Amino acid sequence: MLTVEQVLASQKANVETLMGLTTKAFEGVEKIVELNLTASKAALAETSDHAKALLSVKDAQELLALQSSLFQPLAEKTAAYSRHLYDIASGAGAEFSKSFEGQAADAQKKFMGLVDNAAKNAPAGSETAVAAMKSAVAAATNALESVQKAVKQASDVAQSNFNAVAASAADVAKPTSKKR
Repeated sequence: MLTVEQVLASQKANVETLMGLTTKAFEGVEKIVELNLTASKAALAETSDHAKALLSVKDAQELLALQSSLFQPLAEKTAAYSRHLYDIASGAGAEFSKSFEGQAADAQKKFMGLVDNAAKNAPAGSETAVAAMKSAVAAATNALESVQKAVKQASDVAQSNFNAVAASAADVAKPTSKKR
């Protein structure tokens, strides 16, 4: 049986976890806002510089050279922005996953404690039912662990693909700007 103290302690732990996750979520939002402000300021400054450069162009060949010189930095900055945004999102996701895994492990431990306690207080002859319950809990635990491993592997693959695409985008921009 659960005591009032155990229920209150569980509720307190849940509130603390919720507050911690809320704080992490706000930190992620703050980082994204800061990134967007920085990128917007830089874009505004670059737009001003580009406008001045366009106004000083004397012929079509100089215009083509100017346009070509603008493409590579833009591609690199876009890739860097995307990378930074991805890092913020994956960092926040990792915090949530870590918290979820901790909560799941704690809940599983408490549940197994309840099953063990029930087994101790069970009437004679119910050993088979208790064993079946423990087996079901173990199977559910194994399934959860398998899902967590699959999600981690999928996240690793997604990050590798993202890194490859970002590197590829920067590499594609370099030859284009050199050809002109």
